[in-house]
Amino acid sequence: MSKAISSLESTRAPGTVPGLLSAEFWQETLALTRRWFIQLKRRPTSLVLGIAYPLMFLLLFGAAFQNAPRGFLGGATGNYLQFIAAGIIIFTAFGSALNSGLPIVFDREFGFLNRILVAPLVSRLSIVFASSIYIVALSLVQTAVVMGVCALMGANFAAGWGGLPVLILAVVLLVVGFTALSLGLAFVVPGHIEILGILLVLNLPLLFTSTALTPLAFMPPWLQWVASLSPLTWAIEPVRHLYVMPDWSLTTPILNAPWGQLTLEGALLALLLFDLVAVALVGNLLKKALR
Repeated sequence: MSKAISSLESTRAPGTVPGLLSAEFWQETLALTRRWFIQLKRRPTSLVLGIAYPLMFLLLFGAAFQNAPRGFLGGATGNYLQFIAAGIIIFTAFGSALNSGLPIVFDREFGFLNRILVAPLVSRLSIVFASSIYIVALSLVQTAVVMGVCALMGANFAAGWGGLPVLILAVVLLVVGFTALSLGLAFVVPGHIEILGILLVLNLPLLFTSTALTPLAFMPPWLQWVASLSPLTWAIEPVRHLYVMPDWSLTTPILNAPWGQLTLEGALLALLLFDLVAVALVGNLLKKALR
C-alpha cells in the first residue's frame, strides 16, 4: 500500500490538487481497500462470524416458529422460514455495516491511522471511501451465502433473477447508511471498549424493533410506529416481498404502516433519504477528524 501511495505522489503534477473524481483518488482508494481485503484473507473471522451469527437466528427462530399459523404471517404466502429469510438477509448486511467503524478504532489505537493521515494522500476521504467499499463488498458476499443457506432450507426466492437487482439495491442502500453512521462514531468514541458497548446496545434492539422476525400486525401499536419508521424495516419489506411474490411491481404496497401504505418504490426512496441524512450528519465530523 505504501508503494502505491508513494507512486501516486511521484506522478502528481506540481501545483495540482486532484479532485474526488480523479484517477489518482480512486487509485489511492483502491489501494486502501486492498489493505482491508488482505486483512480479511489473513483473519477471516469477521467474514465467518458475520455469516454464523445471523444463521443462528435463522435456525433457532425458524425451528421455534415453523408451525406458526398463516395468520401470524400477516397474510403473506409461504411458511415462516420463507418469511424470516428476508429479515435474516438484511440483518446480515446490517451487522457488517454496524461494525464497520470498529477496525478504524483499532487503527487509531495501534497508531496506524496516524501513519495514513501523514501520508501524501490525494484526499483523506479515500480512507472513508475504502472502508465503505470494503464493507459493501463484504456484506454482499455474506448476503449471498445466507441466501444460499435459506434456499437449501426451503426458502425459495420467488422473484427470480429479475428481483435480484432490487434486493442488491436494498442491501447496498441500508449498508451505506449504517456504514456512514458507524464510521462517524469511530472518530468520536475514545476507544474500542466504548464502541463495542454502543454496538452491543444497538444491535438487538434495532433488530427487534423491525419486522425482521415478526409481522407488523402482530406488534402493539407503539411498536408498529417504531418498526414502520425503522430503516431495517424499509430494507426488509422489499426483500420479503420479492421472496414471496413471483409477480412484483415497484408500485405494489408492501407494508400497511400506522401512518399509511408503503410501496416497494417508497421503501427504496426512504432508504435513499436515510443515506443522505446519515452522510450529512457525519460529513462535517469526518472532515474535521481527517484534517
